[in-house]
Amino acid sequence: MTFSAEDFAKALESHDYQAQMGSRVKGTVVNYDNDGASVDIGGKSTAFLPIREASLRQVRSLEGLLEVGQELEFQVIREQDAEGQVLLSIRRLQLDELWETLKALEAESGVVEAKVTGTNKGGVIVDVEGLRGFVPRSHLSRKAEDLEEFVGQTLTMGLLEVSPATNKLVLSERIAARSQAMGQLELGQLIEGTVASLKPFGVFVEFNGVTGLLHIKQISKNYVESLPALFQSGQPIKAAVIALDPERNRISLSTRVLEKYPGEILKEMDTVMADAENRAQDVSRMLAESDA
Repeated sequence: MTFSAEDFAKALESHDYQAQMGSRVKGTVVNYDNDGASVDIGGKSTAFLPIREASLRQVRSLEGLLEVGQELEFQVIREQDAEGQVLLSIRRLQLDELWETLKALEAESGVVEAKVTGTNKGGVIVDVEGLRGFVPRSHLSRKAEDLEEFVGQTLTMGLLEVSPATNKLVLSERIAARSQAMGQLELGQLIEGTVASLKPFGVFVEFNGVTGLLHIKQISKNYVESLPALFQSGQPIKAAVIALDPERNRISLSTRVLEKYPGEILKEMDTVMADAENRAQDVSRMLAESDA
């Protein structure tokens, strides 16, 4: 059996190499209805764009989204069927572009706006431009017994994990809050917060949605024998910022620098706290002179 040049030409004509699965093709919108749009991609028959594949977000109508005669780029999601029709998607292209954008933001420690759409036992579900993401409870800046309080809110988020391969997007409101706070804080600045937790090495202080460390050596100029004797969870506290480490996202605090004499914070905590604003001005001047 011989295979002529004419047979070869017919074989080429019957197979559209541009319409390979996963390939990108350009096409012109011919018409559309409630189910989707017919698109001319230069094949034997028009290709079809289902409405569910027209956008990352769910849409009920293509009106205002597509125009007849509009030329667009599509991704092939099904090769020719028995009738020669190809299925197309805009959503898949938008999804790839969004993942690339999020990966770049993750590398740059950028932030995104995300709307809370639901909850589960571990945290809240959010929508990032049509992509589903998750925020663990521990990464929400505000504590709430009922996570339903967050539903409907738009939050500024940092990126914890961006994995297109596993379709996993994990975000953190705390990371975004810390990043913003780091940009606004200055050495010597007085912060007002509450004791979040006590550790053998110091006290974690929560303020403005972020946490700073008051190391045990920065509490007083005298030796601190017992942290629980001085502090308890939820206690209001004022402290001065003495170090900022953006790379490690660390904020170091001190009450030691507010003392007028060694051990004052141990004996007269209320006095030091009441006069903290005035004393912090001296700390700022001292730090400025040390940098000069």
